[in-house]
This record gives sequence, C-alpha cells and structure tokens, in this order.
Amino acid sequence: MIQEQQLRLLPYQAVSEQAIISFLNDNGVTNINAVRVLKRSIDARRRPVMVNLTVRIYINELPQDDGYDTIIYGDVSQAPQVVVVGAGPAGLFASLRLIEAGFRPILIERGKDVHARRRDIALISREHRVDPESNYGFGEGGAGAFSDGKLYTRSKKRGNVNRILNILCQHGASTSILADAHPHIGTDKLPRVIENIRNQIIRSGGEVHFETRMTGLLINNDTVVGVTTACGKSFRGPVILATGHSARDVYYYLHDEGIALEAKGIAVGVRLEHPQQLIDSIQYHNPHGRGKYLPAAEYSFVTQVDERGVYSFCMCPGGFVVPAATGPNQLVVNGMSPSNRGSRWANSGMVVEMRPEDFPDVDKYGVLAGIKFQEELENLCFVNGNCRQTAPAQRMADFVARRNSSTLAVSSYTPGLVASPLHFWMPEHITSRLREGFKYFGKISHGFLTNEATMIGVETRTSSPVRIPRDNERMSHVTLRGLYPCGEGAGYAGGIVSAAIDGERCAEAIAEQWNELKNSI
Repeated sequence: MIQEQQLRLLPYQAVSEQAIISFLNDNGVTNINAVRVLKRSIDARRRPVMVNLTVRIYINELPQDDGYDTIIYGDVSQAPQVVVVGAGPAGLFASLRLIEAGFRPILIERGKDVHARRRDIALISREHRVDPESNYGFGEGGAGAFSDGKLYTRSKKRGNVNRILNILCQHGASTSILADAHPHIGTDKLPRVIENIRNQIIRSGGEVHFETRMTGLLINNDTVVGVTTACGKSFRGPVILATGHSARDVYYYLHDEGIALEAKGIAVGVRLEHPQQLIDSIQYHNPHGRGKYLPAAEYSFVTQVDERGVYSFCMCPGGFVVPAATGPNQLVVNGMSPSNRGSRWANSGMVVEMRPEDFPDVDKYGVLAGIKFQEELENLCFVNGNCRQTAPAQRMADFVARRNSSTLAVSSYTPGLVASPLHFWMPEHITSRLREGFKYFGKISHGFLTNEATMIGVETRTSSPVRIPRDNERMSHVTLRGLYPCGEGAGYAGGIVSAAIDGERCAEAIAEQWNELKNSI
C-alpha cells in the first residue's frame, strides 16, 4: 500500500528517511519499507524552526522506480541537423530536446570541456590570469557550471520546471532536487551531470565541438543557414544562438551586421559576504546558529530606493566568492556553493536595478550603452584592485558610513582583497541606493548590517544588457528566419532552469517550422 502524508516536523525528526520512518512508527504507521520525500521546505519564520514535508509512504512494498521520469533518446545520426551555439544549460537542453524531436544537434562551444575548464579557472586565483575562452563564464556548462548549480526559478509560466529537474536526475543529479523548495546541485557535482548530458548527445549521433568560437552567421535570402567559426569550419543548419550573457563579441557582431538588438535593464552592485554562522543565527533566531540538523541558512531581501529595486541576488549559503571575468582588464565577482554548502561564509549579490535610460552615453553608444557601462565599471574595478584579480573591498558598515576600511575580514575570495573606498569610486546612483537598502535590511533583520560583512566589487553580470528580438510565438528572430535567440544571452532567461526551458522551446519551434526551413538550408 502507498500513502501520501503532509508532515510538520522538528529538524531532527526530518533529517533523514530513517528519522521520518521512526516518527511515523511512533505515530502508529507501521510496516514501512520505504519513504520518499516529495516536497521539503523549512519554516524559519519563528521558533522553533519546523520542516514541512510531503512524503510518500510504502507500506509492505518497495518503490518500483528511481524516483524520476526517464526519457529515451533515439539515434539521430542520419537526421537533419541543427546548429546549437553555446553549451550552457540553454544549449544543452536544446540539444536533448532536438534529439527527442528527431533532429541531430551540432553543438559548438567556444570554451573547453567542463573538466579542462578547472585548470584555467584555478589559474585565475593562482596567477591572476584570465583565459578569454575558458573561465567561469565560457566553457561547457556555461556560467552555472562553476558558479553554483542553483535551480530555483520563478519562471514556471515559461514551461515545465519538473521536466528539467527530472532530466537532470536522469543524468546524475540527486533526486533531492525534486523535493527541495530551493533545489541546488552544487558546483562540485554539477560538472558530472553536464558531462553525462554531453555523452548522451554523442551517443545519440549528435556532435559536440569544443574550442570552436562562432565568428559569423551564414545568411541566404534573410534565412540563417549556418555559422562560421574561428577555427575555419562552417556548420550548416538552423541556428539556436545560446551564447550566454557574457559573449559581448556576439552582440558587437550582430550590431555591426545590422541585426536587430534592443536595450534591456540589468542590475549592478557588489558581492556581500557574511560569516555563515551570523546568517544562521539571524535566520534561525538562535544565537548558537543552525545546530546539527538544519542546513546553512539563506536570505532574500528586496526594497525600493528612489524608484529602483535594491535586492539580494543569487544567494550562496556556505559558499565562496569567485573571480568571474571573461577577458583582460576586467574584474567581476560571482558566488558559488558546493553541494554540502559547508564553507564558513555566506554571500549574495547585492544589486541595484538599472533601466536602459539609466545607462550613461546612450546617445553615443545606443543599444550597446549597457555593455559599455559594464565594461567601464569592470575596468575601473580592475584598476582599483591593483590591476590584478585582487578585488577591491570594504566593510559593510564602513560603506554605509562612507568611511574607509583600515582592515578587512578574512574572505573566501582566493585571489585576495584590497581595501578600497567603494563608496567613493563606484557610481553614485548605485552606491546611494545600496546604502539606503542596507539600512532597511538591517532594520528588518537585526544584525545583518555589520562590519563583519565585506562588500566585494563588482557584480555586473546579473543578466544580459541587450535582448535579441524574436517572435515569441515562433521563437525565431523577428527579421531572420532560421535564427533562434535563446537563453540568458538573448535576454529571455535568468538562471539554469529558465535557460534550459527556453532552450527546449527553441528546439520545439524548429521542429514545428522545419517544413518552412528545410528548403533554405
């Protein structure tokens, strides 16, 4: 017999399936062979902290499946081919969906495979050297592969989130992501999942080409029929353009070729790093922290200051701040967490909303003004970091009081920090709003505004500052048939899951429109 129940338990009662079974036994449910957690969330609004669960109970029987739905991927080695540019979540999931639909994906990626990337990423911390083709932003898995693996999304209206999570489980992710309110794979485990997806694409007859940077589109009678690459190869087929939000050379190319772009808002600020024990004590209302049975605590803050949003972004409990530049003379930071979220630090982006009209030099740069603003701020941060990947930083309370920080707290940021007056050299329309936002967050969460926290500059890559216009019914570019702008880089997603959903939708659109496209390819 199978039963489903909703439970509200103390943390020690919910720490494992065996603990849940013991609780159920104590409450009259016996002969349990297994328990599967379907939904899990933590209610920390007041003490005691409780865990809300939906569980499936197997009485006198065992589960007959692995806990996730599986998809059979067939052989598409002789099928029509589609070019997918970019091996981030949008490109990878587009490729899998193409296989399901009976198409052969040709996946090209400017960076290296997910394991080779590790060596180049390590050099950023050790030697302060950024490989412009292999870094935290470029390479197999995209920006998410080594920056967190966080799967929480608000994009449920765009597609089936559970389908994406099930596919990740099929390729090696823990089934806990199907249950957790804020699912997370972890930067230490996500690379294996990505590699398994790549191997599935190849087993099904697709191709994956690394260190193959797109340099141009092949266009015939206003129809995109393929791409050219820096290594001299051309690949033919409709093109899913899933290059990620840091591929600025792609935006410049499209703009130079007269292909329509439009300005889009972004958010800009800093990485804010607290001791994790402090965040635990605040969020769990306990001066001793989270104790033995609770996970590292998260937070989410948002307010309005002078008609612009100020909010936390990509919060990484038990994580690290990492250098995320993708080229020379840039300093950009991001956050990540391993699967156990076990570091001493908690960090998040603390950012201010910027609308297209807020970008300086709009008259000069037009639709590219947001990119120019990012580039100039990242270069300014690089200069203030001593022209290395050492990041300029300031204690949080000092920033609010407009004081220089004479010392800095120990940080997870391995290239190192240098004390710098962020309140002085960062743009005033950002710093003034951050100050007021921090004051408000400190009022609603006592202890959050503290000199134990460190602001690390700068966070600029929250999303793409341009959008590639498309007909969202057909998913294709508004003026070019055969071009399917996709994911974060095209301005239609924000995070792993929403980008994956968008990749699937683009693949489905190609399948639906194939009869219109095939005679042009």
